[in-house]
Amino acid sequence: MKSLVVYYSRTGNTKFIAETIAANIGADTEEIVDLRKRSGPIGFLSGGKDATQGKETEIGETKRSPKDYDLIIIGTPVWSSSPTPAIRTYINHNDLSGKKIAIFLTAKKQNQKALEKTKAMLSNSQLSGELMLEEPLNKKEESEKTITAWCETLPK
Repeated sequence: MKSLVVYYSRTGNTKFIAETIAANIGADTEEIVDLRKRSGPIGFLSGGKDATQGKETEIGETKRSPKDYDLIIIGTPVWSSSPTPAIRTYINHNDLSGKKIAIFLTAKKQNQKALEKTKAMLSNSQLSGELMLEEPLNKKEESEKTITAWCETLPK
């Protein structure tokens, strides 16, 4: 099965998970780049506001097409109990209907609301797995074990 891990990462937590998943299952990766400045306190606050309001953002051009993959794994940090604007934009601008999709989220604490919002955006897809990790870079070894175990549950 040909797999693609698509992710947005502001602080590196989501990137760490994406790269760990890709290494475990032999997947390609696609980092989504938000062209709006999201660093620093102002970027953090505007990002949270945009996420809460369900806004999209301008993202950099992607190199890989999801239509070329059997399984798409999408990763996003949780901002204000929501997926990031960059991931919302990616999902809204790519036809993922009928695709096998797995999602992973990173957060300071478990956030069911963000998980449900992300799943709702993918209602025309076949959800094949979900994972939420709290601050994975702060618990790297434990997170790697959790990610590896989760990868075993994904479609092959």
